[in-house]
Amino acid sequence: MDELLARQLPHSLEAEQATLGSMLIDARCVPEVIEQLKPEDFYLQQNRDIFETIYTMFSYSQRIDPVTVLDQMRQRGIYEETTSRKYVLQLMEITPTAANVKEYVKIVRDQSLLRHLSEAASEISQTITEGTSAADALDAAERKIYALRHGRGKEGLYPLSAVLFDVYTRLAELAKSDNAIPGLSTGLADLDHMISGLNRSDLILLASRPGMGKTSMALNIALHAGKFSGKTVVMFSLEMSREQLGMRLLSTESFIDNKKLLTGRLSDADWNKLTSATAVLNQIDLQIDDNPVITVADMNAKCRRVENLGLVIIDYLQLMQSAGTKQSNNGENRQQIVAEITRSLKIMAKELNVPVLCLSQLSRANEARSNKRPMLSDLRESGAIEQDADIVLFLYREDYYNENSENHNVAECIVAKNRHGETGTISLQWLPEYTAFSSLEWKHHEE
Repeated sequence: MDELLARQLPHSLEAEQATLGSMLIDARCVPEVIEQLKPEDFYLQQNRDIFETIYTMFSYSQRIDPVTVLDQMRQRGIYEETTSRKYVLQLMEITPTAANVKEYVKIVRDQSLLRHLSEAASEISQTITEGTSAADALDAAERKIYALRHGRGKEGLYPLSAVLFDVYTRLAELAKSDNAIPGLSTGLADLDHMISGLNRSDLILLASRPGMGKTSMALNIALHAGKFSGKTVVMFSLEMSREQLGMRLLSTESFIDNKKLLTGRLSDADWNKLTSATAVLNQIDLQIDDNPVITVADMNAKCRRVENLGLVIIDYLQLMQSAGTKQSNNGENRQQIVAEITRSLKIMAKELNVPVLCLSQLSRANEARSNKRPMLSDLRESGAIEQDADIVLFLYREDYYNENSENHNVAECIVAKNRHGETGTISLQWLPEYTAFSSLEWKHHEE
């Protein structure tokens, strides 16, 4: 019997009871406790039921005191005639003071985390004994630990009341914010307005034919997000080296012709601009990985270790490798690989709870049409990409195909799919000498 008790999962019955007692004694404690704890953080089922009742009542702005809580327990069918009333009163009697509720909550959270950690360790051990490959076992272990570190225990069924509470919390955050859009800004106002910015857990696809400026657009977005969000931006570049990306960023930020930077023929004024641009870029937390043979699992593992992550950018999809599928030039197999990669990217976006912007090449199908504007069917291996992406953006420049076009250096950003709202086309200014995009009415003037 003693051995069985010793093997009980970590918990503190006293801290759980004192937390609930504080909420019943002083309802002003309730918002603070609910912000820190979830029902599954309580070890004893009876305590969990009482907390869940208070949680639901708080979500519906109902008055919380011993009488109303007991009445709500009756309605929910968890009231025991012989014990419930006595236990609720006992919770209030044994609580020393509601003033120390923060300390009680901390103990409950710590014990809950230890329990979840113990469960994760058991699951990891079971995965290993089942004969899983080392790479898969490591990825599963990292995923479980990451979820715990970021306040998410064992995933399971989630009551609607808890979902609605999270929704209201998010709405309150948005109402207090000065930002007109809920997501990260791209730096392009019209695009932000149409797609509501880059939102958490979204997979955003940016596609075009080669030479249209996909990488430039991605770097513009990375710069703006890094400057104004205060978050870390991670960019995986499978095509260009980090030095090439650094050169482009310097050109964009300093407004020095990219060709000048490539040749190194710079005036004193140019060097002054570079110094100022470098000072600005040094303040941005942009992490670059230029490993050309990286998988989604590798990316996910690296991003899990980044604190304050705000945005992930991948350049580009067709260069990525699948972790499990043998690489082949066979078209059907390639479609299967892309399907696996895009699904993994969507899962990564949800797990990391950040927007993931992935660049993609288009097939040559549009080259044969008189109207060369891209369509969803032009996406290479399009089925899975179109299905998994929350937003699909295409870049198109008429002067790329027609040098005599009136729309010289005007780009179209076509929103072909948008789970957050409308689709449409936005005109942008293309600044080739600085490898940058801007709103159409924006012009750069030399001092």
